[in-house]
Amino acid sequence: MPTDFGVPPVADENRAKVEQRLQDVRAGDSVPETLRVEFRGRPIHVEVIDMPVDQLYYNPATHRISAQRAYDPVQEEALTKDHWSDAGQSYLHQLLTAMPSDPRQRDPDFDKLKESLRDHRQNEPGLISREGVLVNGNTRRAALKELGVQSIRVGVLPPSCTWDDIRSVELSLQLRPDRRREYSYINQLMAIEEQIVQGLPLAAIAKLFHTSTPALERDTWVLGQLRDLVKRSEHGQIKLRLMDFEDAKESFSELYRTYVKEKAKNKEAADTLLEYRLAAIVLDFAKTDIRSIRTDFREKYLERHLPEGASAVAPEVPKAVSIPGLNRSVPAPSSETAGARALTDTLLRAKATQKSVSSATAEELTAANGSMSSLRDAFEESIQAAHKANRDRKKRLAAPDRVSTAVEELEQCVTDLVLARGNNSLDEGAFDDTLLTLKQALTKVSVEASKSIQLPGEGLSWLRKAVADER
Repeated sequence: MPTDFGVPPVADENRAKVEQRLQDVRAGDSVPETLRVEFRGRPIHVEVIDMPVDQLYYNPATHRISAQRAYDPVQEEALTKDHWSDAGQSYLHQLLTAMPSDPRQRDPDFDKLKESLRDHRQNEPGLISREGVLVNGNTRRAALKELGVQSIRVGVLPPSCTWDDIRSVELSLQLRPDRRREYSYINQLMAIEEQIVQGLPLAAIAKLFHTSTPALERDTWVLGQLRDLVKRSEHGQIKLRLMDFEDAKESFSELYRTYVKEKAKNKEAADTLLEYRLAAIVLDFAKTDIRSIRTDFREKYLERHLPEGASAVAPEVPKAVSIPGLNRSVPAPSSETAGARALTDTLLRAKATQKSVSSATAEELTAANGSMSSLRDAFEESIQAAHKANRDRKKRLAAPDRVSTAVEELEQCVTDLVLARGNNSLDEGAFDDTLLTLKQALTKVSVEASKSIQLPGEGLSWLRKAVADER
């Protein structure tokens, strides 16, 4: 459940300073600046003031770095013990400036924001509670702090603001369609989960996140899978973190679509397929490679490439599993599914060891690296063989082939345009008419593809946006 973080040590001092500066703004000759926010389900306009950068506090409840807090257990413990301490606030600053997928590295997007603030100052004010907690603008405050800027423009929420209000207002601001810096993938999944736990209807959550109910169902399924993978990776004090899957958004979205389709036909086969595709995601294969893994992957390709000692088939499993307290039983997973799961578990534990360099011994790291390397080679060879077989059996007139042919023709068109420019031979009128025909064709493709695909990938999302923009 959401946490009440209390107030920072200088809350009384900040309240007094905020009130004084609000009075100064109201007493001034110019029209006070205001900021429009959604507060308790309705829009309000809050007054904007200048506040000292160093006197404000990062928001420990910010959704922007929820997953990244697990990066350093020692610093996370200090942050949890006292969110307002110098150590806790310093850790929040570090995470706000770091890459979501790898907090060891500086985030280039943060440096771009810092450069923009240095050259142009603030375009939009942040937002604070009366106690000086940043509801919105945490990253901007981090950039201004590094630049040595003394003050930051912020709107001020009403005195009755609670931590539930802070979370809701932050989400409403960060999820605006024109937001500059999106939440990272995992943090958005966790923010969605938080709204579900609070009992908000799916339709309302979909509206808040500018998405659809089917997409929310996908996202909750993905987060469930991620939490399960983290649990399965645990051995001793070592385990993966949710943020370790930050870059796998498209792979998990595609995995969900495939799993749902296969499950409708054969759940056992779908569960086996799920495990092998999860294993490929753990091994960092691209989604285009993972597509080649189908229900016959082990039998036709993987089994012959597995290293000696690694088995894709688990030991015998019971035919049924009893449910304690209900005097009932359910079918156990097949030996093939159990074997696939065991293989995935091996990879998860090995990857967790690789990610825990400071906790693992040299022997454990050597064993993990060897396991990951040998199994990746096996998957790579198997995927290549499967990809070739899949490519050979594709129908020539399938929709993707049609698009590929069109792309080749357009690439040739680029060359033709260069040549025509050289000898001034382009028929501009005919070319313009043809582009309009192309526009009409792309619109039709977008409409028909949208009818067939419920959860669009990156390509169709781009096409739909391009067509919509033209309209």
